[in-house]
Amino acid sequence: QVRLVESGGGSVEGGGSLTLSCAASGYMTPRYYMGWFRQAPGKEREGVALIDVKNKTVFADSVLGRFTISLDNAKSTVYLQMSSLKPEDTAIYYCAAEMGSLLYNDYDARRKLERDLPAHWGQGTQVTVSS
Repeated sequence: QVRLVESGGGSVEGGGSLTLSCAASGYMTPRYYMGWFRQAPGKEREGVALIDVKNKTVFADSVLGRFTISLDNAKSTVYLQMSSLKPEDTAIYYCAAEMGSLLYNDYDARRKLERDLPAHWGQGTQVTVSS
């Protein structure tokens, strides 16, 4: 079992920045990917960004150029640096991880971001952006 613990959510004015962290523990395989999904009130959960242990990344079009994702493999911790935040970024942000898999190519990464649901999830952290 893999446990994910998120931190770093909060409230910020539009244009501001926040960094989310997610530390994984438990049974970590040599190959894995982690990332972030979010769910706004009344909307479906959507993928925000993913990264694997080879540092391949994929981002949702809505955050490209504003968010960056990084992975400290030694600490099994993934970070989501969010800048130029907009009110529409307001949501509960969930950390997720999938063991035994990578983002094998651009198509595979996009599919995993937009269609697949990783096996392991954190409890979620609220991000609120005011206008």
